[in-house]
Amino acid sequence: MQFLNKKIQPNLGLCILRGMEAGKAHQTFFTKQLINWHHTANDRQLPWKAEKNPYKIWLSEIILQQTRAQQGLPYYLNFIKAYPTIGKMAAANDEDVYRIWQGLGYYNRCRNMLATARYITDELKGKFPQTYEGILALKGIGPYTAAAIASFAYGLLHAVVDGNVYRVLARYFGIDSPTDGAAGKKLFHDLAQELLYQPDSAAHNQAIMDLGATVCTPQKPQCDACPLQKQCVAYRQDMVMLLPVRAKKLKIKERHFNYLLLKHKDKVWVQKRSGKDIWHNLHEFYLIETDKAVAASDLTTTPQYKALKIKQKLTHIISLKQQLTHQTILSQFYEISITNPHTEALTGGKWVAIKDLKKIAFPKTIVSFLEKNFYF
Repeated sequence: MQFLNKKIQPNLGLCILRGMEAGKAHQTFFTKQLINWHHTANDRQLPWKAEKNPYKIWLSEIILQQTRAQQGLPYYLNFIKAYPTIGKMAAANDEDVYRIWQGLGYYNRCRNMLATARYITDELKGKFPQTYEGILALKGIGPYTAAAIASFAYGLLHAVVDGNVYRVLARYFGIDSPTDGAAGKKLFHDLAQELLYQPDSAAHNQAIMDLGATVCTPQKPQCDACPLQKQCVAYRQDMVMLLPVRAKKLKIKERHFNYLLLKHKDKVWVQKRSGKDIWHNLHEFYLIETDKAVAASDLTTTPQYKALKIKQKLTHIISLKQQLTHQTILSQFYEISITNPHTEALTGGKWVAIKDLKKIAFPKTIVSFLEKNFYF
């Protein structure tokens, strides 16, 4: 394990994390203050926090993977309204479920969610697994989500370790082991498990995540309102903004999508995305992806455009940008009317009446286009 040099006293840090006398006192203060804060000052209100129904907890955790709580909240409420039980979700039409998910991103989550709902309904007779191992075996569930469900639904003694937890622990204990490395992940997980308040693991897990989300935030942390401030190593050493540490720098890939809104009378062409790529199973317009931004005149020279065998002029409508975690999607939207709706280039899709576009599940970029241009 590593500690920041110069200002943090290495002997103190090692003493804390090795569980010696001073370290145990430091840990006891952490857990005691955290639980007290949770019961007296934690006013973060979210509908799934007091929930004990494993289906609803599972649903909330799937939505919250890669999604902030406030962004995921309306989706959670919409799903609970549409599918109040896991059996209802299992029996739902895929397209209906994807349409409710529309805009959340990371659509593999939605596909795995459907598969898990059907597995529990069909193979487990509607009974959600009640052990950590059983939950972990479900599709789309990793150690964090399994620990969260096990703790919140069944009170099992499993520490939940997410970005908020990494941040709180790194700052309080003065740890600069990278959170994205195998050794760092194990260190933080073991520490979180050791700190767990056993009489109420759910309250402890909720408290530390809420503290990270509302007080010990990435930017502008509210240290003066933090119940851990008195013994926080990073606060004492003026290193709050240096922790936690990540070893890897995120690489962002830039992609250029050129969408042709092909229109024939009152219909437009839509096709479903397939393969191992973003937006799997969602619909889009006729796509020509290029390795760089191109003008309309250059677009007409591509094999995909020539295959349409049309002579009408392309009309540029709008440019949109969508930032994903690892990708920046730069989209250009063009409109063109065609006389032959049965050209051989149009396969794997369908013609949809403009009035029915609201019934189709699209990625966020195309939803934005449709909204801005009054199709929705």
